[in-house]
Amino acid sequence: MAKYSRIEVFQAMKTTGVVPVFFHQDFDVCKAVVRACYNGGIRVFEFVNRGDFAHELFAELNKYALAELPGMILGAGSIVEEATTALYIQNGANFIVSPLLNENMARICNRRKIMWSPGCGTISEINMAQELGAEVIKLFPASEVGGPSFVKAVKAPMPWTDVMPTGGVTCEKENLS
Repeated sequence: MAKYSRIEVFQAMKTTGVVPVFFHQDFDVCKAVVRACYNGGIRVFEFVNRGDFAHELFAELNKYALAELPGMILGAGSIVEEATTALYIQNGANFIVSPLLNENMARICNRRKIMWSPGCGTISEINMAQELGAEVIKLFPASEVGGPSFVKAVKAPMPWTDVMPTGGVTCEKENLS
C-alpha cells in the first residue's frame, strides 16, 4: 500500500522539480542510484518497469527506501495497462507513470488515491487526462511533440496544467526551464 497520498507526491514533485527515471537489473546498483539521488536532494524517484521481474525488484527497492531513506517517494513508470498498474500498487508504488493515456489505469489509481501521470502528446489528451484526475501529465515523447515550445503553448490557455516532460529533456537552461 502506498505510504504517500497523491497530493503529497504532487507537492514533492513540484518542490523537487526533477523526477529521475531509472532501471537496472542489479538491486545493489538500484540502491546506490536511489541513495545518490536522495543524498542530492531528490525526494521523488520513478523506477522504470523494464526487464524480467522488474516488479519484484521494485518491491525490494521500495522496502529499502521506506526503511533507509525517510521521505523518498518511489513510483513506477512505463506502465501501459491495468494489470501492471495494480501489481505495482500492490507493491507499494506511490505513483504510476505511463507513456500513454489509459482510462482504466486512471480508475485503478483513483480508487486507491494513487497519483497517476499519463503520457500525452496533444492538448486533447491533456484535457482528457485532467478530466480523469491527473495532477501532472507526462509530455511524451517531449522532443517529438514540440518540447519547450509545446509546453509554453499549452500553458497559455491552460495555466493550471502541470507538465512532466520526458524524452528529449536536455541539460541546457532553456530546455530545463
